[in-house]
Amino acid sequence: MKNLSMIAAVGENLELGYKNRLLCHLPVDLKHFKEITYGHTVLMGDNTWLSLPRRPLPGRRNIVITLDDTDFPGCETVHSIAEALDLVREEEEAFVMGGATMYRLFLPHAAKLHLTRIASAFTADVYFPTINGEEWTLVDSQFVPKDERNAFDLYFQTLIRK
Repeated sequence: MKNLSMIAAVGENLELGYKNRLLCHLPVDLKHFKEITYGHTVLMGDNTWLSLPRRPLPGRRNIVITLDDTDFPGCETVHSIAEALDLVREEEEAFVMGGATMYRLFLPHAAKLHLTRIASAFTADVYFPTINGEEWTLVDSQFVPKDERNAFDLYFQTLIRK
């Protein structure tokens, strides 16, 4: 879908998280995430929703994809990828924001990737799917050096499907 993007912070080995938590706390990345997704729709799996400090994310339409018969207050709930894609078909841009299963299932439908590449390796139990370089073009990469609030160097990268 032309309007479907994915947004994730990953370690050097495409690590996403450990025990349903982010790899590390990077305020600069959280700010970047908010700037990109604010005013848009975010799609997430139920584990990602459960990991959020406040639910739902303010200023965004929140859609949770789950196989369970569970309500997620303040969110729309769907039970399939097809149902989620149908809900965002007319959106200017919608963002898949996790977790690992959602990234794997939505990657074939995504037109753009917004990746924060953290310049470090981490212990992880979930990973972003491998990105086939023949399918994607890097169109932007901004280096952000570590500082007193952010413990790691990182790159904000944007890739588009060829």
